[in-house]
Amino acid sequence: KMASVQNRGRRHKWAIDFSPRRGDRQIQMTSDLPAPVGYSDKTLTDVSARDKDSSLVAKRAWDVALGPLKQLPMNLFIMYMSGNSISIFPIMMVGMMFIRPVQAFLAFKTTFKNFEGPQSLAQKAVYLMSNLLALGLALYKCQAMGLLPTHSSDWLAFMDPQQRVEYSMGGVVVT
Repeated sequence: KMASVQNRGRRHKWAIDFSPRRGDRQIQMTSDLPAPVGYSDKTLTDVSARDKDSSLVAKRAWDVALGPLKQLPMNLFIMYMSGNSISIFPIMMVGMMFIRPVQAFLAFKTTFKNFEGPQSLAQKAVYLMSNLLALGLALYKCQAMGLLPTHSSDWLAFMDPQQRVEYSMGGVVVT
């Protein structure tokens, strides 16, 4: 029932009063009813649940290990759509492509802390390799955008100036 509740002189229509009032029927709680058919107070332990639990843990570990590998096609599509121009969207995308694998490397121990078993070494190797592949993809995108110094002209500031072998002046012989 909806009842009005006084709150500092205001009435709220949305307040519900659950306290019993005079004249209302009250339901008596009785425990002398028989238990329903098939009900038992005993708790049963299922042996197959342990086997299913270990297989679920192994499946979850493989899902975590394959997570970065499953993100690579989406990263390739985003790389293609962003193009090779130097603007805010491709720069942010490349930055995130660098940050995610580095964060995964730093959180490697906590990621696989709960997953142990005979396949844990293979799962960790797949996880590391897929993060290295994602990092390589980010480096490729930087190279395609021209952000990596891969040409000799990128290092001109560190090269010595060329020495002149001969000088020429307009028709006058200089010795």
